Amino acid sequence: MEAPRPLVRRKHGTLVIARAGRGFSRRELEAVGLTAREARRLGLYVDKRRSSVKEENVEALKRFLKGLKR
Repeated sequence: MEAPRPLVRRKHGTLVIARAGRGFSRRELEAVGLTAREARRLGLYVDKRRSSVKEENVEALKRFLKGLKR
């Protein structure tokens, strides 16, 4: 199974633009029970500068981990 890419949103004037992010935040990883070291071992990118938690990213991580356990 391919590792998911995180989504981030940014504002440009009144527009909100979604794009692929550099990595998952530590708080997103904690929400699914992973440490940064474990995430890197699984091939996931970790962005230590981000602190926000996006539900889309948490759900993507949950689906990824569920696929690994099969």
